[in-house]
Parts: sequence; structure tokens; C-alpha cells
Amino acid sequence: MGKERGVETKLLAPDERGVREAARILAAGGLVAFPTETVYGLGANALDAEAVARIFEAKQRPRFDPLIVHVASPEEALGLWRATPLVAERLIERFWPGPLTLVLPKSDRVPDIVTAGLSTVAVRMPDHPLALALIREAGCPIAAPSANRFGRPSPTHHQHVLASLGGRIEAVLAAGDTPVGIESTVVSLLDHPPRVLRPGGTPLEALQEVVGELRLEPPRSDPGAAPAPGTLPRHYVPHTPLFLLAEGPPQGGEAFPRNECGLLAFRAPWHGFRQLEVLSPAGDLRQAAARFFSCLHRLDEAGLAAIVAEPIPEEGLGVAIMDRLRRAASGEARLDQTHVWLSR
Repeated sequence: MGKERGVETKLLAPDERGVREAARILAAGGLVAFPTETVYGLGANALDAEAVARIFEAKQRPRFDPLIVHVASPEEALGLWRATPLVAERLIERFWPGPLTLVLPKSDRVPDIVTAGLSTVAVRMPDHPLALALIREAGCPIAAPSANRFGRPSPTHHQHVLASLGGRIEAVLAAGDTPVGIESTVVSLLDHPPRVLRPGGTPLEALQEVVGELRLEPPRSDPGAAPAPGTLPRHYVPHTPLFLLAEGPPQGGEAFPRNECGLLAFRAPWHGFRQLEVLSPAGDLRQAAARFFSCLHRLDEAGLAAIVAEPIPEEGLGVAIMDRLRRAASGEARLDQTHVWLSR
């Protein structure tokens, strides 16, 4: 259990009894972290504005960053949107339940605090039995961003949630690791072609098989109001400074011995680093995505001077991983035989 500010955070077993207790807490206006197939979400009744306000407080999240609403069926989503175009129906049929969030004009049922005052709402149906059971037991859609302090690496294990939010929320449905490990793809259906606001657990190639042309929004440089969850230019940032490995010889900057730094590698370890985390020795992008945040958490907890992250191929789920790395990075790293050279 975690305790801070006088709030006791209960660890609930991932069974029917735990789900019933979590639903009771949500009905009373409380906050419950729960597993999805992507990452752990911090849930509140999406139709209760006061409960949703507590999400922003617990996460220290700015009110201009909208939330994703989680539903247990496509029919539940239809009541949150003003209308459902054919392209939405086709995407729902192919990818729900799963790591795909759709953005459409909201109905009057959705409180403005959920959407940060926007006229649209982001909705998805998670592909995790506990998440679906909780939504059904609660009897309401659940607003749920990632269950961590705002801007930090996302939680893919219930211990990550406790370390970040223990004492700030009522309960965590403790179910171990999440299988996909990276957040959902967010697609806006307001325009043609559809716009990918955030790459994620549903690869762009799979989406194109259904909708044809897609427009991938470039990374935002404006730190102000966000058009959808997870689109701010700085996000997923560990406490330890992270730098993306660049090719070529050092070009100045600050130098650290390799044995003071950690490496987040794609396939194979590099020599001389104090701590190594390899995303996938086989080069499997699904495995790399599933391990990404857990590896980053371990490096962040190791007391390193810096973390060096090796770029990975930008195809399939690699697009989403590189999106997270770029948002988390403080600059570039280059290597010589013994040192890491960092430039911000």
C-alpha cells in the first residue's frame, strides 16, 4: 500500500472481488488505477465532472490536456459522440477492442473537463478483461489517462503506479505487466484523410488497410492546449536525462564516462555502460514496445548520470516507440571509445 497526504492506496486483487471494490470506489467519486492492454490507466467516472477533476489533481496534469474515455462496447461509445461516420464504424469493427482511440465531436453527456473544453472527445474500447469487467461493473464510461505523474514515463506494472501515485488515489487493480506496453494510437476523424494525432499500439500500416490515406501529424512545438491526449511536445520524460544516440564522432558537449551512463538498446548491448536494457534481442518490434516503459523505468531508478537511447526502425510499432523517445529526449548523444558526449 502507498500513503501520502493521508490517503491510503489499496492494492486490489485482479479478480471479481477486486473489480467490485474498484467499481464501488468509482461510483463514490474515487480514483482507481487499472490495467489495460497498453498501460495502466487512472480511472474516474467520465460523466462525473468532480471525479474527473481529481484525476488532474492526482496527476498534476494541466487542465488543457484532454482525457481518453474508455468504454466496454461500441454501443457505449455511440452515446458519447454526436454522430458516428462510416469510417468510424469500419475502424471500430476492425480494431476494437484494442489500442485505437477515435476522436469525434462529443455529445452533451460528456463534461467539458474531460475534453479540456474541446468540442471533441477521444474514446476507445480497451482489450483487457479486467478493464472491460471494471467498466461494466461500474456502469459508466471511465475517463482514464495513464496512471502516473504528468509528463513522466507511463506505467506498465502496478508497482510503477504505486511509486508515482501511491497516497494520491484510492486503489490500484494489481495485475502485473501490461501486454502491449505502449499507449493507443489516436486518430481524429474530423477531416479527410483521417489524422493520426499520436502513433501508438495500432500500427499505421494496419490503419491504412482500412481507411487508405492517413495524415500523420508532425510533432508539436507549442506547449499550449493539446488537440488530443499525449500530443504535448515534452512527455514521457524520466528523472534521469535521456539522450538519443546520433551517428558520427563527438561534436563537443558534456562528456561522461560510459560507466556512469545507461543504455536503452534495441537489439544488442554496447560495451562499457553501467546498466544495459535491451528491448528485443530478436529485433521484434512488438516485444520492444511491450518492454519499452519497463526498461526505461529500470534505467531511471539506477542512479545514472544519463540514459542513452538507441534509435530503432521507424516501421510498425517502431513509429510509436520513436515518438515517445523524441518527446522524452533532452538532446543527442555521441560516443567515443570510453565516453558519452551529450549535447542539449
